[in-house]
Amino acid sequence: MKDPAIWQDQGKAKAVGQELARIREEKAFLESVAKRLDDLEVYAELIKEDSSLEREAEKEAKEIDAALRDLELRTLLSEPYDANSAIVTIHPGAGGTESQDWAQMLLRMYSRWAERSGFAVEIADLLPGEEAGIKSATIFVKGTNAFGYLKGETGVHRLVRISPFDANKRRHTSFASLEVLPDIPDDIKVDIRDDDLRIDTFRSSGAGGQHVNKTDSAIRLTHFPTGIVVSCQNERSQHQNKAMAFKILKAKLFELEIEARQKKLEELAGKKNEIAWGRQIRSYVFQPYSLIKDLRTGYETGNIHPVLDGDLEEFIRAYLVFRKTGKKVKEVVDED
Repeated sequence: MKDPAIWQDQGKAKAVGQELARIREEKAFLESVAKRLDDLEVYAELIKEDSSLEREAEKEAKEIDAALRDLELRTLLSEPYDANSAIVTIHPGAGGTESQDWAQMLLRMYSRWAERSGFAVEIADLLPGEEAGIKSATIFVKGTNAFGYLKGETGVHRLVRISPFDANKRRHTSFASLEVLPDIPDDIKVDIRDDDLRIDTFRSSGAGGQHVNKTDSAIRLTHFPTGIVVSCQNERSQHQNKAMAFKILKAKLFELEIEARQKKLEELAGKKNEIAWGRQIRSYVFQPYSLIKDLRTGYETGNIHPVLDGDLEEFIRAYLVFRKTGKKVKEVVDED
């Protein structure tokens, strides 16, 4: 950053600045954990003389344990773009209102996880369902390592429950898919030719219908060579929506470039699967029993409500261990 030449390329300067900020954040975190461990040793000595400090020391030990678990999780992130922010897109599968409601539940789950984990959430596009739920949503999860943590969530999520939309209270199975992409830095160039692109403007549609936005500020980009369509309507101006739409399109095209060049798409964003039975990565069962199970790692829990409220850490941890070592949860436990 002290090299004057770096400022001749603003994109590179910004990327280096972000990397410096990430390293400083990591350094501060490590120093904080080290200091707290030293303080805990002091507690251990003081308790010998004053047992009333035990409760305070136990509380500190639990907080240090949580910090060390966070540190352990960070060590599993070593792949390209793990440190980047993430772009998360959610689509309901077939099934109308039931699947659209499930898609909205997932949107809330990941938004709650992001908030609990200290990430900022920015809605790029949100298309409400006609009766309930959503037809699609795209959000940015902003912060260091957001993509690294969320990359394993790409795939089809299956829900089994008594439908609140069925007057006969029958059990329904619904599907929704997630696509998680890294937010690509500005210094990485992706060629988007004007001749390959159509840009349409339209009025935003959200709660309140067409009166939400009285100007054509929403943007839809259609990339002819790939067939990719991206829309953005949640920013205040057409210019902001256009910039965000191009950011999402850039991420999608970059993903395709990686696939063509290195055959490593699965390592970045996972397989694109049909949103249907037999293609899911995780099952969420409400009836006839309570169980959430990841079909890749084997991790499962019967405590479904905290998970739907954003408590995803153990699912994320199990996937990152599985990705790094190829070992499922039971295999890791047996070794321990």
